[in-house]
Amino acid sequence: MRGHGLILSTLLVACGVGLACAQDAKRTPDVIYVPTPQEVVEDMLRLADVRKGDVLYDLGSGDGRIAVTAAKKYGIRAVGIDIDPERIREANDNARKQGVAKLVQFRREDLFAADFREATVVTLYLLPDLNLKLLPLLQAQLKPGTRVVSHQFDMGDWRPAKVLESNGRTVYFWVMPRK
Repeated sequence: MRGHGLILSTLLVACGVGLACAQDAKRTPDVIYVPTPQEVVEDMLRLADVRKGDVLYDLGSGDGRIAVTAAKKYGIRAVGIDIDPERIREANDNARKQGVAKLVQFRREDLFAADFREATVVTLYLLPDLNLKLLPLLQAQLKPGTRVVSHQFDMGDWRPAKVLESNGRTVYFWVMPRK
């Protein structure tokens, strides 16, 4: 299940990795929303060594808690991408309530067609097969040195640089290698 908010629609199933697909405004998510616990969010950001000047992208951002926490705690710009319009509304509300709406942007997009090249940190809580489908996009778009953190699921053969146990959950950390 998508912890802090990957909401997939059948659009994601119909689209191949890297293909741009038209979004159907009437499409409904087919994966339930399950938020990442706040202490795991904090650990993910610490493990990624988030610092001033970073640009964080949260792929499957749900209620926006990772992006909002990063902006509030570290003063960085953050972008959340989610397919569910209700989660986008909720995330924007959360950013406003926490006073970070100027630092955080939430986009309703198919994460497999999204542009996240400017990220210096990427956070994920995707299903194992989705991590594997996303890996080629991460490798194609992210610059060497970009930090990637995944709650609960690894990336197959790509071995993490660090693994952390947080509140009974596993957090994986990688650094994009030179191409």
